[in-house]
Amino acid sequence: MLKAVIFDDEYIVLQGLRQMIDWSRYGVELAGTAEDGVSALQLLRACKPDIVLTDIRMPGMDGLQLIETAAAESPETMFIVFSGFNEFEYVRRAIGLGVIDYLEKPVTVSKIEAALRRTMNRIGKEQAFGEMKKKLEASRSDLLEKATLDLLLAGERAEGKWKDVYGEDWANVAGVTVLAFSEERPALPEHPSYRIIGVTNGNERLAVALHRELPPEALHDALIEASGSARSAFGSGRTYASLGGASRSYREALRALRYGQFLEESGWTRIEDVEGRDEQLPPGLTRHEEAAIVSLRTGDRQGLSRALDDFAAWTMEQKLPPERVEQELLKLAYLGLEVAKETGCDLRELGAVDHRELHEMRAREEMFRWLRDKLEAALTWAAGVRRACRHAAIEKALRYLDERYGQDVSLQELAEHVGLNPAYFSLLFKEQMGISYIKHLTGLRMERAKAMLRSGMRVNEVSERVGYQNYRHFTELFKKTVGTTPGQYRDAHRTGK
Repeated sequence: MLKAVIFDDEYIVLQGLRQMIDWSRYGVELAGTAEDGVSALQLLRACKPDIVLTDIRMPGMDGLQLIETAAAESPETMFIVFSGFNEFEYVRRAIGLGVIDYLEKPVTVSKIEAALRRTMNRIGKEQAFGEMKKKLEASRSDLLEKATLDLLLAGERAEGKWKDVYGEDWANVAGVTVLAFSEERPALPEHPSYRIIGVTNGNERLAVALHRELPPEALHDALIEASGSARSAFGSGRTYASLGGASRSYREALRALRYGQFLEESGWTRIEDVEGRDEQLPPGLTRHEEAAIVSLRTGDRQGLSRALDDFAAWTMEQKLPPERVEQELLKLAYLGLEVAKETGCDLRELGAVDHRELHEMRAREEMFRWLRDKLEAALTWAAGVRRACRHAAIEKALRYLDERYGQDVSLQELAEHVGLNPAYFSLLFKEQMGISYIKHLTGLRMERAKAMLRSGMRVNEVSERVGYQNYRHFTELFKKTVGTTPGQYRDAHRTGK
């Protein structure tokens, strides 16, 4: 039920309207009355009515002042004013303030009831319009989420439909980055340089960042901040300057998330920090093939088994003929050898992929058992190689980071320095050191920064010396690692605290 209040300095008017009008007939509860502007404003703030009936002239604060103040605080409230015959200037100001009805004095029951009917009719229309607007916005949101999911799954083929749903503003999209989350998506702050669209695909929790400008520094700042308080992992694909790159960024985000979960690291994992440059995998891989490759790289035997089970189920769902199944199995067997080759060691121990051996098999179960044996052998062999050769490579990498911590040392550069594949090296580093290379580099930089700050060096100079051109990024990382801002840390050590 809606609430109404009446304000008038004439006692008879207040009592008459209270007793002579059947308010409930109009779905309205009379919540209170007041005889002066000051009391009226207090009542307004206390009961927050939907409808206000007020005289223009009142002691303490006139009706127009009251309406102006109340409308600013509760813009949805509807106002009906009473006025004498010769108060045209007051009426003109009332209309300017958005008053919905004007009644000439003397106020009668019939006038009030007519005004209430007009008001209730207007409220009904506005409520219906509001509901329709909400449904339209929800429908548009659903359509946009579906079109965005199609863009991730189909890439350029779904681009035209996505533009139609998104609207003319698609022309302002300068790039796209996809994020994948292991749990619920965190609420990323809004920013003029990007727009976030949440998407769900089965159990996959995704977010698509549409950039209005590149490079995506504002998004990176938001992800760094979200990473500081995150209790679960999330991954990001590369940023592509065309909408057609959304499907690639989507696949990369899922791989980055898998790596982050394997590394047991909460917060943000970038695909660039676990795979290096965008040249690690051939294009056109299915999600099952990518899952098998990640499992091989991480030594995840159970993950490999699940990926192969999903792969077998997919070939059944697609009703692939035996010749096509054979091609897919050979492709994945060769990909397994390529992953093993990332160790940099001689592959002759694993043996070659024998086409004839697979071709002579007729039963689907036998063919998949052949593939499973090949890939499990590659996984076991690669794990043994890592145990044998990891120490020298990691020691060499640590020395390199110690000398160049103030430079922009990428995973690609570091892996090339020690002569290993970037994806293989990033996992090897985690096994040896217990943390990812990027977290080790961050910790090293923070220790060097603390020493410089203790010597009294300026914060912006320290930021540049330890490899951070973005001052805000350095400050946030320092506070997350040390517990205080760089300036607070320096000042505390200056005073001997």
